[in-house]
Amino acid sequence: MLYSFLISLVDQFSAFNVFRYLTFRTGLSVMTSMLIVFLIGGSFIKFFQTHKITGPIREDGPIDHIIKKAGTPTMGGLLILVGIILSTLLWADLKNSYIWILLMVVISFGLLGAIDDFLKIKRSNSKGISSGVKIICQIILSLIAVMLLLKFGDNNHLTNLYFPFFKNLALHLGLFYIPFTIFIIVGWSNAVNLTDGLDGLATVPVMLVALSFTLICYVVGNTVFSEYLQIPYITDVGEASIFCGSIVGSCLGFLWFNAPPAKIFMGDTGSLSLGSSLGAVSIITKHEIVLVIIGGLFVLETVSVIIQVLSFKLTGKRVFMMAPLHHHFEKKGWSESTVVIRFWIISIILALIGLATLKLR
Repeated sequence: MLYSFLISLVDQFSAFNVFRYLTFRTGLSVMTSMLIVFLIGGSFIKFFQTHKITGPIREDGPIDHIIKKAGTPTMGGLLILVGIILSTLLWADLKNSYIWILLMVVISFGLLGAIDDFLKIKRSNSKGISSGVKIICQIILSLIAVMLLLKFGDNNHLTNLYFPFFKNLALHLGLFYIPFTIFIIVGWSNAVNLTDGLDGLATVPVMLVALSFTLICYVVGNTVFSEYLQIPYITDVGEASIFCGSIVGSCLGFLWFNAPPAKIFMGDTGSLSLGSSLGAVSIITKHEIVLVIIGGLFVLETVSVIIQVLSFKLTGKRVFMMAPLHHHFEKKGWSESTVVIRFWIISIILALIGLATLKLR
């Protein structure tokens, strides 16, 4: 939007040529989304507090949560969505099909999460959309995204699965690409949702993953860097770094209000939209496995829930004191801030390992 207007003025004002540079626009995307969230966040929270738009707290959770977090506004993901959407529309090349696919994913999953949050608020309990209906909706939305990718994406690489640490090692998925892609988007949307249980816990890891994929989008869409790093070059995918940058900025602005003690929670509105977006970005960059490394904290949290459920159903015993994993450590006596900061540290380490795979091939 703004990018197209400014580029049209390059002939009259040569200084505007700077907006052709993807790195410059990515920086602007980060700053714009951060400022949007930061500036409207206070009024947004005050409005939600006034109208008692607060989410229920898990009754089986740590007693401190029930006492301290009751009455905290939820649906803060709307703040994040506003930052992402406006910043992307302002600074991205809107002729790029990947941008519209990513916007479709983040908006549709955000809307699904908002409906879920609204039902929880209305019913004053944690029962929003039933799990079965929610999964079906997620699958349908993911299928739409897959169809759009098959129509507008780079078909030279789209159905391949590339492995880090190995040169030119790729698995052609064929028709299995469709269910695989659906699994990635749905899986990551729920993984972030499960992790979002403590103040700031999901926000920083999402920001780190998005920051890492800002770089990945740039190098994958650059012929020089992709050839040097021996990773597949995908035409036009570099523009997705604008979208990733908007996630970084929005999460950074949101963290100001979500840091312990949180003034607002992102809710399913934020977690479902952010998780699905990360999955979609990994698909268009063909770095699905690298996402598992960089976003390893989300994987650990999800696996802990799967293990807990399977163990209880098969043996009647629980492996963890409580799942997801962050609640287990709270039950062991760790303070909330200790759990959050240590999990942030783990996320930083995993992000560095994931980025290292770009060169170790």
